[in-house]
Amino acid sequence: MATFAVPQQIPPVAEDCERLRKAMQGWGTDENAIISILTHRNARQRCLIRQTYAEKYGEDFFKPLQDELSGDFLRAVLLWTPHPAERDAMLANEVNHQDFLDINLLIFKYIFKTQIQTKMPRKISKLLVPLVSTYRYEGAEVDTTVANSEANILQEKISEKAYNHDELIRILTTRSKAQLNATFKVYNDQFGHPLNKDLKKKPKDEYLGLVRATIKCLTCPEKYYEKALRLSMKGLGTTEETLTRVVVTRAEVDMKSIMEQYQLKNSVPLVQDIKSDTSGDYLATLLALVGQ
Repeated sequence: MATFAVPQQIPPVAEDCERLRKAMQGWGTDENAIISILTHRNARQRCLIRQTYAEKYGEDFFKPLQDELSGDFLRAVLLWTPHPAERDAMLANEVNHQDFLDINLLIFKYIFKTQIQTKMPRKISKLLVPLVSTYRYEGAEVDTTVANSEANILQEKISEKAYNHDELIRILTTRSKAQLNATFKVYNDQFGHPLNKDLKKKPKDEYLGLVRATIKCLTCPEKYYEKALRLSMKGLGTTEETLTRVVVTRAEVDMKSIMEQYQLKNSVPLVQDIKSDTSGDYLATLLALVGQ
């Protein structure tokens, strides 16, 4: 459910490169040309642009972008242009060099196993490593016996405050999304409240925040991303890093359902809030990516 639009007929990649080169040469920059090309090309097409640009002009496409653009507009373009896997690596590297842990960004991205082991606290890496490296069945089949059994295991470990127990981690990192949804429903029905409620007893605990975010991303990602967007634009000021990250990384995935959830939760279209909180070329880029 992507939101950005790719024309049915696109010009040859060499022509895109030529237009982009022209947009960044001489006095001034043609930001509109950059936006109109890049925000209307899919991941494969953007990778071809970058590859062809390097072959044609002898420099990485990122260099003129960094020379000519700035601020939030530059960050949005730099995150949008690469292949999604490369972008994830860039964001993972970014959070690993911070002096604090951004739980939203940790759960947001694929993080290299070696980086987790060397940069992250052991308790957090114990969850993150299998979360990003263990095989997870993606089908719709559900085993109700397993759901009942594992709901009880989760309740037992949470009641013991054994939040980092191997069994709890095994369930979260190996079970399919359908199976987890079934397990969490049993938990809710049997114990009278959602599992995440029991994980909020220490709301400021980083590890428990990561566990809650994991559960939310696996079972209802549109709610997770809606909240991230809402908080990024709530009150005075805007957290542009979060706003950019959500829009850029979800525009090719599930932004349509996120926008529907945003409208449902806030009674205001996401586009309206983006227009109220951003401006200029940065605004134009975000609007293009959400289909406006």
